Amino acid sequence: MNKIIAKKRLSADAYEITVEAPLIASSRKAGQFLIVQLDTEFGERIPLTIADADDGAGTVTMVFQAVGATTLKLAALNEGDYVANILGPLGNPTHIEHFGRVVCVGGGIGVAPLFPIIQAMKKAGNHVTAIIGARTKELIIFEDRIRRYTDELIIVTDDGSAGRKALVTGPLKELCSRDPKPAMSVAIGPPVMMKFCASTTKEFVVPIMVSLNTIMIDGTGMCGCCRVTVGGETRFVCVDGPEFDGHKVDFDNMMKRMNTYKEREERDKHRCSLFLLKSRPPV
Repeated sequence: MNKIIAKKRLSADAYEITVEAPLIASSRKAGQFLIVQLDTEFGERIPLTIADADDGAGTVTMVFQAVGATTLKLAALNEGDYVANILGPLGNPTHIEHFGRVVCVGGGIGVAPLFPIIQAMKKAGNHVTAIIGARTKELIIFEDRIRRYTDELIIVTDDGSAGRKALVTGPLKELCSRDPKPAMSVAIGPPVMMKFCASTTKEFVVPIMVSLNTIMIDGTGMCGCCRVTVGGETRFVCVDGPEFDGHKVDFDNMMKRMNTYKEREERDKHRCSLFLLKSRPPV
């Protein structure tokens, strides 16, 4: 059981929770993730990337979007409540070294797991430029935290309500056109965003790492649900990733697989929403 120490609503459906998990806090590294289960007997297991950790306090921070049954239930918990099971840290850490110039691109909720990577890249002595994007100003998260660890921060929104009115690939292309161009790039966000970041950097022969968040159950490579095609070969996100060479990922195949349970997910989300609505105390 892991106690929720703090909870914060970041946007309409995005939440940040900090839980007690001292062993995970002391051993986690940038890029790793957790498997979270709310109900020990029948609860769904969902992967959530570690957005931050405090070794001294023994806590880890997760950011998630309430878009499914389990994340809706998680969003309904408050400070003092408990999360039944948290397994981690899982996955391979981000490869961090002194590359020189690094550009980190985050879209929507993907900005949160990008944060520890930015911290680690900066600590390694890199010149770090971050591009963070969202549909509107209200959906921009982690701006102040990321600004503290970057040499340059570029904000873009679809409607122009914050920063530039552009997609993240716009400033990414500009940075790749510079001399010197980035020696490494990292992208985390919706699959379609990562796909086009990969195609943009490929044009300029700039390496890119992408962090994949596929369907996942056990997180140990046994179920096979998280399999993706990378460089023409089958890989498992939970044990071989979650980060891969973005120029080699078959994003179209991955996006198709991620829609496998879409109908059931929508049905369960609707049932969960009705249950939570009925269970709220009268005003």
